[in-house]
Amino acid sequence: MFSLFKSADESEVLKKRAKQAYEKVTTSTSSSVEAQNLRRGMALLCCAHLDKTFIAGAEKTADWQQMSAFAAAKGGAAPALPKAEEFQKVRSGKSDIWVYIPIKYAERAFLYGAKYQRTEMSSEQAIVSMQQLADWITRSEIAYETQVIVLKFLREELSQADKQADVQEDLAGFSDEEPDNLA
Repeated sequence: MFSLFKSADESEVLKKRAKQAYEKVTTSTSSSVEAQNLRRGMALLCCAHLDKTFIAGAEKTADWQQMSAFAAAKGGAAPALPKAEEFQKVRSGKSDIWVYIPIKYAERAFLYGAKYQRTEMSSEQAIVSMQQLADWITRSEIAYETQVIVLKFLREELSQADKQADVQEDLAGFSDEEPDNLA
């Protein structure tokens, strides 16, 4: 049981370090190569956080919708709406690390995921909105000018769906009749 408390304390220390790292990078005015490398690393971590927060928004909204429907069927009250987290655990190399972004950005990414889940936002709209958010954080907060792409998984799904639609469209153009030029 003692290890559970130690783990919770360790987690809090790591979260505190993640926030300190974010604040160090966002307040740095240095233009050294080392500072640029730190900015690039933080930009990548923040975009991974945004991706996970978007997914959490979609998944937690789906769960909330199911629990709300169940509660309504039983005549009970709907559960509290799910909320965003300013810390996310993301994979970095071979280990997981805590990443921090200010709650106002986490809430926006979470909201976009929720809207996407509720079909209030299309895939294209989600990608554009999340990319604008990522660009704002990386450029305005972190001072990293190179664009870091978010929602790659959704872009790939959309690209795959477009390719399949193109193939279906091409196949629809063929008929069972023999073409004129082969006779």
